[in-house]
Amino acid sequence: MTENRQSSAPWLALAVLALGLFMTLLDLTIVNVAIPSMVDDLHASLDQILWVLNGYSLAYAVLLITSGRLGDIFGPRNMFAAGIVVFTVASAFSGLAHDPTQLILARGLQGIGAAIIAPQGLPIMTTIFPPERRAGVFAIYGSLAGLAVLLGPVVGGFIVTNFGWRWIFYINLPVGLLTFLLAFAFVPDLRPGRRHRLDWTGVALATTGLLGIVFGLIEGQRYDWGTVWSWITIPEIIAAGVVVLALFLLVQWRRQDREPLLPFAIFKDRNYTVMTLVLMAMGFAIVGFFLPLTIFYQSVLGLSAFDAGLAIAPQPLAMMLMSGVAAALAARYAKYILVVGLTLFAIGMAYIALIAQVSSNRWSFVPGLVLGGIGMAGVWTPVYSMATRNLQPRLAGVASGVISTIQELGAVIGSAAIGAVLQNQLAADLHNRAVSYSAQLPSQAQAPFVDGFSKAARTGLEVGRGQTGTSLSLPADVPAQVAHQIQQLAHAVFTQAFVDAMRPTMALAIVVVLVAAVGAVAARNGTAGDRARAGTKTYPEPASVA
Repeated sequence: MTENRQSSAPWLALAVLALGLFMTLLDLTIVNVAIPSMVDDLHASLDQILWVLNGYSLAYAVLLITSGRLGDIFGPRNMFAAGIVVFTVASAFSGLAHDPTQLILARGLQGIGAAIIAPQGLPIMTTIFPPERRAGVFAIYGSLAGLAVLLGPVVGGFIVTNFGWRWIFYINLPVGLLTFLLAFAFVPDLRPGRRHRLDWTGVALATTGLLGIVFGLIEGQRYDWGTVWSWITIPEIIAAGVVVLALFLLVQWRRQDREPLLPFAIFKDRNYTVMTLVLMAMGFAIVGFFLPLTIFYQSVLGLSAFDAGLAIAPQPLAMMLMSGVAAALAARYAKYILVVGLTLFAIGMAYIALIAQVSSNRWSFVPGLVLGGIGMAGVWTPVYSMATRNLQPRLAGVASGVISTIQELGAVIGSAAIGAVLQNQLAADLHNRAVSYSAQLPSQAQAPFVDGFSKAARTGLEVGRGQTGTSLSLPADVPAQVAHQIQQLAHAVFTQAFVDAMRPTMALAIVVVLVAAVGAVAARNGTAGDRARAGTKTYPEPASVA
């Protein structure tokens, strides 16, 4: 009976998996819009609000490999359902939070739920869909991801404005319950056909190592890459994480003949290895693209978070519309579509970086956003199709966890690197612009004007609508006309300096994408028939359990 359900209703199973993915992605983008309301209601500090965001990311990135392996042991359908339960319960706790600490803990639990959900879809889809149909399946996944990005700020703004920030979490309760019930109704229970054991030593080492690296990269900027507690510094935490992760790899190498947490066999397939690196580059580049662009919309153009989300909407919209075309072409020309997609995405980013001006408006970047969206449609569809082409079903869970972890690690590294480049470049440009503009002020006001921007650069720059980037405090005896002139010049200094800093920051992301495009040339192309025959000859399918 289960075999018939598997063959006759794969699209229903895909719909359920997509609903779970959509819920986690939508919640991630909605939270950003609700931050000001959370600050006001919970009286949260900036550090606490950062942990509301980072606690989710930390738990998510650290547990992906382990949860993928658990999917191999207990079945991806069962782990998917368990993740939905954890995520839904955590959403309820998030909505009921009465102080920042409760919200941070609930968001961390949400990250755990999302980490359990994320790796389970890939092994199920690679089993119920033949290789020649996977391009279309991943196109649907990519479209839903784009839709979540598109709807996040819009839906979040509507909910927060009309119902309050708590309802961005409460809305997950009926969706989570529905997804849980549908998972047992339509998603087949796939098992590897033999018993697996969990490598607890590997779990402990991988979790500890990733925790050190991800924590250090996420929190490095906040601690100015210096001391965190007592004598412990951010570089030491990251270094300790790297050492523990190296020990993890050594232990895994010695356990390859038993039941390792990380089977090295997944890296024997060239396509899988190349695609993990491409996804890491994309994780880096997306942060490098959207972080400065979002700040530009809000701090330079003065848009609200809601309006900034709408201004970026052409990019995910173009991606959604072009995913079907990319899927049709990727069925035969996956490698070439991927290389072209990465290149178009880089060109779209370069267009925006080149034409960005203080005088730009919200529609100035539409051509670059559309081109970048078309490029991303040519990335997500073939990259997963090629990564899973020759993937052994018994390794699908851990392979999914690894590829998701590496992509998330790319995003975390990107956040740290892009944040550091942007802040350092902005500090230098603020000083230079302040010196240049101060010549328009009376001589006694010039030095305090420049010093104000130096202080702002040292103490950190906040982002917000109409942000000037300064901490200038004017004496009470300053004439109103002079004070107005100083404020106008201060705003001009910040906006001009940010545009100057935005270009090299985005250039770093562009270079990473172009390197990924060159690397993607090393992947193997092939016809759908070749892939199907190779998969049929070599790898047994997992058992389907009623």
